[in-house]
Parts: sequence; C-alpha cells; structure tokens
Amino acid sequence: MKKEIEPGTFRNEIATFRRIRKTIGWLGIGLPFTLVILSLIPFFHTAIQQSISHYYYTNLREIFTGTLCAVSLFLMRYKGVNNPVFWKNDNKMTNLAGIMALGIALIPTNPYTCSDKIYTLIPYCENFIGYIHYFFAAGFFLILAIISLAIFTIGQNQDPDIKVQWLNENNIYRICGYGIILFIILIPICDHLHLFRSSTLILETLALIAFGTSWLIKGRVLGDKGRIGRVLYREQNR
Repeated sequence: MKKEIEPGTFRNEIATFRRIRKTIGWLGIGLPFTLVILSLIPFFHTAIQQSISHYYYTNLREIFTGTLCAVSLFLMRYKGVNNPVFWKNDNKMTNLAGIMALGIALIPTNPYTCSDKIYTLIPYCENFIGYIHYFFAAGFFLILAIISLAIFTIGQNQDPDIKVQWLNENNIYRICGYGIILFIILIPICDHLHLFRSSTLILETLALIAFGTSWLIKGRVLGDKGRIGRVLYREQNR
C-alpha cells in the first residue's frame, strides 16, 4: 500500500533544509566577528590573534572549537541531492567538509611557543601537528569553494520567462566560490611578505564571509517572494 504524503510535509522539509543552510552560513560569518569582538572586552583577557586558529590557545578556545564542531555536525547531517559525479554530490562533499571542520577543531595550529601548548587531544608540541591542521583548513575551504561553484550552481526549476539578472544566485555562488579560493591563496603570500598587519586573520574572515554568504543565499535568507524571488532565483513568487 502506497503511503500518502501528508499536506505540507514537503514544504516543511524544504523549510528545514533552508534553516540548516542559514544556520551554517551564520555560524561561518559569525565566528571571526564574535572572537574579535570578545577580544576587545577586558573581561576575557584575550588579545586579537594573528589568525582565527590561534584562538585555540586563548580563553575563547571553547567558542572557536564549539562553533567548528557545530558547523561540522550540521554539514555531516545535511542531506543534499545525490549526483554520480563526486565533486557535484551534495551529500559526499558536505560530509567531507564536515570531517575537515572537525579536524580543524581537534588538531590545533602551532602555538607561538611550546609553553602555550594546551594538551588536549594530541599531547605534543611538534610542527608536523600544525601542518596537519593546515591540511584540514585548506581542505575545508577548498571543498566549500567547490560546493559553491559546482553544486549550488546546478540548475533548479526556474521560470524561463523571467530575464536573467546579473545579481542572480548562481553569480553570487561563483563570486563566493572564487573569492574563497583567492583569499586562501593570498594567506601564505601576504604572511610571507608581511604586506599588512593581521593579514591571515583578515583573509580568513573574508573567506568565511564568502562561505557564509553562499549558504545564506542558498537558504534564501532574504526570502524568495516578489522582486527578490525574480531577481535572485528567477521564480514567479508573489
């Protein structure tokens, strides 16, 4: 006997997916700003760090690791559309990104000095541990860029009678995806050349803003009715 779908069930599932996407986006954008703002409050006895990862060695460690673990959980529990092409498979790529986010949280970057080392999961102060952290961080951002470029841009049911605007969702996803790649490439370059102060922190923040923006637009944070729906999503919603 075929099971009937209750009215509104499909709409509720869509709304749930959108809430998850928006949550992931807000967590990504909010993390660097929360850490920096709290660093300015004397109560926390924390200076602004060279990078987001160095907050692991401060009193704001729980916010850093907790947010990354939350992002990891949401990404691994997120169920998107399957695709035979690996880098276009929503489920596989978000699961992989979630694993990378968890690796960033559990395996810290190198401390300024070994006396700053917090002995948690890995009780050693060795440079190779920091390199593992960099691997997870680079992999995380690369996968997020691929998701924006290769998955979020996959066509949806759009109204062909609505003219394609420059400011449509696919162009936003592409800007965010390429932006993530650009900012991550610039991090080691600017750090090595000492081009400007706090370059790593600033570029990581920009990459997270690009990541978060992509997920917020996918979650339709601005809504999809009227003009917004026609311009961003080419949908005839009233």
